[in-house]
Amino acid sequence: MDRYVTGTTIKTLREDSGMTQLQLAEKLGVSDKTVSKWETGKGYPDITLLEPIAEAFQVSVTELISGNTIKNSNISSNMLRSKFYVCPVCGNVIHSMGEAIIQCHGIVLNAEDAEPADEIHMVNIERVEDEYYVTIDHPMTKDHYISFISAVSSDRIQMVKLYPEWNAEARFKISLVKKIFFYCNRDGLFSTDVRRDPQISRGNR
Repeated sequence: MDRYVTGTTIKTLREDSGMTQLQLAEKLGVSDKTVSKWETGKGYPDITLLEPIAEAFQVSVTELISGNTIKNSNISSNMLRSKFYVCPVCGNVIHSMGEAIIQCHGIVLNAEDAEPADEIHMVNIERVEDEYYVTIDHPMTKDHYISFISAVSSDRIQMVKLYPEWNAEARFKISLVKKIFFYCNRDGLFSTDVRRDPQISRGNR
């Protein structure tokens, strides 16, 4: 394990929870002097205490170790706040409607920051009856390719996983789609807004 819970994290979570060192100690079955040692960096909690500590603060063990606690509110009905996490080892794609602590292959993943589609990552959106036909002018080699394309509206997400030597294209039900996201394995996440009226829109804006 390359990261472990710090005394600063324990102190911050304890104070945010309105607990004294003694109250936390009683919950964990240790002394308040032990908690004080953790918080001043003079000792570390035994690994068997990580789950009880996390439960005491109502966070996950991953949040406890990372020092990042997630507080999402009022996001359950807005898919446009979608976050995408991509594992650099296996290419696994994880979607969340808000901030999250995500691990894959022992790596804590950060949410990808979406950049506007550019000249190198040009996306074309064509309306064909009740679908959007999305194509991306991009290499699809084993070393450089588009990993996925996703269409997002306020209440749903559609995603197509792509692989090297496939075509960089996907079809999505229109369903009030407002944004297209796509991921380049070298350059990261890109997005473009979907214009409602034209038959074809080009994602360079």
